[in-house]
Amino acid sequence: MSTHRRVSFDDEPLILVDADDQIIGYQHKAQAHAGEGTLHRAFSIFLFNPQGQVLLQQRSDSKPLWPLFWSNSCCSHPRRGESYADATHRRLNDELAVDTELEFIYQFEYHAKYQADARDIGSERELCSVYIGRIDDSQRIDVNPSEIAACRWLSGPDTDALLKEQPDQITPWFAMEWRRLREEFPDRLERLLR
Repeated sequence: MSTHRRVSFDDEPLILVDADDQIIGYQHKAQAHAGEGTLHRAFSIFLFNPQGQVLLQQRSDSKPLWPLFWSNSCCSHPRRGESYADATHRRLNDELAVDTELEFIYQFEYHAKYQADARDIGSERELCSVYIGRIDDSQRIDVNPSEIAACRWLSGPDTDALLKEQPDQITPWFAMEWRRLREEFPDRLERLLR
């Protein structure tokens, strides 16, 4: 079934947290990303196929931050009252029309300002949980164009090359997460990545 519907809203409530992931409040998504940003919960998912390739997505041109940049398979935010598990599975369905078992790898805090040398557009300031998973060849991806402009499968070495050769076309969180996955968790990726 197609997921071609709008699934992100400026007024959706994000979960504000401290550095220990303790909830300290809620704020509309647009407000949480304004200026220097407000620390909030987020997640990133890396999906792999049986051939050991990772799915990358090019963000929609309608995204206010990092439009048309290449990023990991799926990323978003839990909403108020939503667990990480519920949020990750909801978003896989919303963006790609797939679902699979996910494995939590690590959580980290980062801040990235969009177009820091230009006008003040906004920032990501997230406490982000990183997950990996596998989808098999029977699962057909149906991208939601309100979220994704394009998708492609890349091998691990080709993904490494993309980050090295086109860093200005990659979202900052994707670059940070991929490098850390490769450097610190090679055993966790070994069964997924070739």
